[in-house]
Amino acid sequence: MKNLFEEKVYVEIRERLAQLSPESNRQWGKMSPAQMLHHCQAPLNIMLEKNDYGLKPNWLAKVVFKKALYNDKPWRKNLPTAKAMKETTERDFTTEMKQLESLLEEVHNHRNRDEWPEHPGFGHFTKAQYGQMQYKHLDHHLRQFGL
Repeated sequence: MKNLFEEKVYVEIRERLAQLSPESNRQWGKMSPAQMLHHCQAPLNIMLEKNDYGLKPNWLAKVVFKKALYNDKPWRKNLPTAKAMKETTERDFTTEMKQLESLLEEVHNHRNRDEWPEHPGFGHFTKAQYGQMQYKHLDHHLRQFGL
């Protein structure tokens, strides 16, 4: 599984993001490109302890879904989104792109950090699992727009 902490993977994600435009057509789902950019900031904000989105520990999520967050199997289309991370407000594409790029850079700047905080809903992730999960989430949404 690709890991966002790897230099070439970080570059890949940045290059794919650069191909996104406000006019990009989604292949599935309801979010516009700007809404998707805003939504993709949430897991990074959680990881960087900037916002916990009101998520609470969930034993069912830990037992049933946690491994799917970082394993090699791509997420299927139209997966349900956690209520706290649903995006229905229209957003400014340029603002959201800059914010996501900034968060990605911040995570990248911490790539040598070994310990990361517990996820408020899923509990402990290793550094590798966090990097894989972040890649998998971004990849899922870039594929949503054909990238």
